[in-house]
Amino acid sequence: MNPKCDFYFENDNKWQEEIRKLRIILLDCMLTEELKWGSPCYTYQDGNVALIHVFKDYCAVLFFKGALLSDPNGILIRQSENVQAGRQVRFTSMKEVTQLKSILKAYIFEAIEVEKAGLKVKLKKTEDFKVAEEFQKKLNKMPALKAAFEALTPGRQRAYNLYFTSAKLPKTRESRVEKYIPQILDGKGLDDL
Repeated sequence: MNPKCDFYFENDNKWQEEIRKLRIILLDCMLTEELKWGSPCYTYQDGNVALIHVFKDYCAVLFFKGALLSDPNGILIRQSENVQAGRQVRFTSMKEVTQLKSILKAYIFEAIEVEKAGLKVKLKKTEDFKVAEEFQKKLNKMPALKAAFEALTPGRQRAYNLYFTSAKLPKTRESRVEKYIPQILDGKGLDDL
């Protein structure tokens, strides 16, 4: 147990008992516990294997390369259609954690084997993501915007594309594009201040 992670298990939240048990299960699988992204992260030889995190309606073990796991029990959940690699096993009670303990351990050991083998999830390239028509028109009209957008990191480009295309109405997409043009020109990502 890494003392840097203790605060996470001592915080008063409704999933305290469940995440403490998940911690023990993960540590029983000979993983190293580290604090990453404000959450307990479990690694094998410096490779991220799993993460414990809590949400309002559930707590979960996130497998970083969950898309590569076989999932014979059908318990892995893709958080959204835009998540490419990670998969969660969600828990809503201590009973579920207890019932799934041996299955979860099998998944953890498979995830360790994936890490040992050096397997990687084949990710979609940034250019494979859909570009909102309204944004494409602006890119075509404004060479400076196109240059600034292409200079952004692939992750920032994806974030903008996902945000712009997620709006159902053309008017909303147009409004979003207009709002973020200055930020893109400044070389900033969607959430950068």
